[in-house]
Amino acid sequence: MPKITFMGAGSTVFAKNVLGDCMMTPALEESTIALYDIDQLRLDESAAMLEAINRNNGSKAHIEKYLGVQSRKEALRGADYVVNAIQVGGYDPCTITDFEIPKKYGLEQTIADTLGVGGVFRALRTIPVMLDFAHDIEEVCPDAWLLNYTNPMAMLTGAMLRLTNVRTVGLCHSVQVCAPTLLNELGIGYDESVKYKIAGINHQAWLLECSRNGEDLYPEIKRRARLFNQGKLDIGSFEEFAERMTLGEPRPGEWTERMREEYDLYQATGRHGDMVRLELMLRFGYYLTESSEHNAEYTPYFIKRNYPDLISRYNIPLDEYPRRCIHQIEDWKKRGYELTRNPILTHVRSREYASYIMEAMETDIPVKIGGNVLNHGYITNLPQKACVEVPCLVDRNGVQPTVIGDLPEQCAALNRTNINVQLLTIEAARTLRKDYIYQAVMLDPHAGSELSIDDIVAMCDELIEAHGDWLPRFH
Repeated sequence: MPKITFMGAGSTVFAKNVLGDCMMTPALEESTIALYDIDQLRLDESAAMLEAINRNNGSKAHIEKYLGVQSRKEALRGADYVVNAIQVGGYDPCTITDFEIPKKYGLEQTIADTLGVGGVFRALRTIPVMLDFAHDIEEVCPDAWLLNYTNPMAMLTGAMLRLTNVRTVGLCHSVQVCAPTLLNELGIGYDESVKYKIAGINHQAWLLECSRNGEDLYPEIKRRARLFNQGKLDIGSFEEFAERMTLGEPRPGEWTERMREEYDLYQATGRHGDMVRLELMLRFGYYLTESSEHNAEYTPYFIKRNYPDLISRYNIPLDEYPRRCIHQIEDWKKRGYELTRNPILTHVRSREYASYIMEAMETDIPVKIGGNVLNHGYITNLPQKACVEVPCLVDRNGVQPTVIGDLPEQCAALNRTNINVQLLTIEAARTLRKDYIYQAVMLDPHAGSELSIDDIVAMCDELIEAHGDWLPRFH
């Protein structure tokens, strides 16, 4: 049976999904599961939760705990699969720093974990840690597959694939939910008869094709999208809307409350939570995988000091990620006991890719995923050094990406504006040169459209100083 090492096991809810999935999968249920974290309390909480699930599934898995950097190599030794879910620096201090210092320069953000100045600095403090992981993996489990879930996905996965010998694939939830979200929010409906193709880069991959029983759905999608963004689409009763938006998964009560707020906002004002993505689709021709709050800061069109009305018009939630962090911290105080002290805790396999990848590699029964891989000619009008997100076949041979060819030129052009930032950030991490940091942020679509060169340099210098030992020394 395989050994699965989970890096950042203190991500308790996510560990439940990925490792609970493994315990619910016959080909993986007897695995050795190695939990690694640098936080004793969170490590113990995750272990208690997983041990309860394991007991209630017949105690088939073997669960081990490893605390601290000194035990990292043993956690990895002999692993077949390594799942990466770390967050370097956490909400306090690093996320706070990523938001508050740019605000001083007039630069507003929504999520700041993938692109923009926040994404750049998240990458700069995370890549060195992942390179340390890579050195251990190369020594004690050189044949392991690293399944990276940590953002900024393209920067971190790209760094691992270009700067190490570790077999790595980057995984993101946005591919699985893209077509269902779009079709359900517009009232078209999603089921297994829908066929789609997605390719591009992480958080900015394109729904290139979407059809049902051979019929192209895009004309109807765009017709309804225009009405939805104008506040004129009939989305049915709240019960009908909420049922569609569950995407077939059980949801906690607070999710229903959020859906009620979303529904009431639309009925009262015509505004909703996906306005940016639908606007980009109507302008560029294709729908994007990641949420509107993300895409608002990946482009220069929506968060602009000279056009403050755009924030309300497109319902853009500034400072959204800090709000989520605060909410999650408070929510954990309520849910933590339920997850970590419940002796009858069980799990139902989720749609996360990880267990399906491991199962395919163990059984040689193929599965198709959307994976982040180095662009060895898979998307022919994007740079070869880029990390791209394309359909991949997985079996005992590993992760085998699909050749897409050219993206529509306007889609590739928008992707390249983000790839510029990704590649320069990796160069900054590789060389430890400050000028690459400056250049990455200068080329960021949002920062570059709002700030002068002098302000960008000053902001980056202030961020470097504020991060202190969370960053390596740049020169």
